[in-house]
Amino acid sequence: MAERYSDYTYLLFEYPEERILKITINRPEKYNALDETGHRELAYVWRDVDDDPDVDVVILTGAGKAFCAGGDLDLVEEMTEDFNTRTGQWKEARDLVYNIMNCGKPVISAINGPAIGAGLVVGLLADISIVARSVSITDGHTRLGVAAGDHAAIIWPILCGMAKSKYYLMTCDRLSGEEAEQMGLVSLCVDDADLQDKAMEVALKLRNGAPTAIRWTKYALNNWLRMMGPVFDVSTALEFLGFTGPEAREGIAALKEKRVPVFPRGPNL
Repeated sequence: MAERYSDYTYLLFEYPEERILKITINRPEKYNALDETGHRELAYVWRDVDDDPDVDVVILTGAGKAFCAGGDLDLVEEMTEDFNTRTGQWKEARDLVYNIMNCGKPVISAINGPAIGAGLVVGLLADISIVARSVSITDGHTRLGVAAGDHAAIIWPILCGMAKSKYYLMTCDRLSGEEAEQMGLVSLCVDDADLQDKAMEVALKLRNGAPTAIRWTKYALNNWLRMMGPVFDVSTALEFLGFTGPEAREGIAALKEKRVPVFPRGPNL
């Protein structure tokens, strides 16, 4: 394994085939939830991948039953209490989106289980997203008491249109893997047992293709996302502003106590 990946803690790296890098988010006992170190690694690994001359294609998946359950709840709670933690995570949340978008190598997500927060970011911003049939998808931000930031505003309207985006991002209703495929939110939905094989099949197809043509196609298409950069920046700023308020505190408390949140009435904004 290349020296560039030797210092990572929560990400596992392997080459299942020549020039194909498989990255596994590896904290299965916590459903691959990310603490500060894990969040930082997921945000910045794409720079190392982009610079890796031995990689043409990346597969990203999760260990165990989850893809990635987003931020560890202790970290999320700390964001409501500590300015430095909150602003640091805000910067990393922005960098995660732009780094995976600007990584020249095509990225395939094999979404094998729950994908929340940063997990949904990399799951849906991957160039080709493949979801297991048993997986349900929800954004979850407004249920936590913060605006739908992370990746939602930059890509959901492009993938599935404004009407569907508003409905699912404001209500946090769940989507089955099949529904997500039908409305264009993910590239493919396959049986659970076929997920990793399908991801490898697609990776081999990309690896055996014209590398420069494929990378330039990705770069050109991602200009749709770059044009939405100001929309994304506002949404993420509003998300993290929300972590300072009472709605986020109630959302976190309800999650910890496994109950339905009762949000306070807010100002007439």
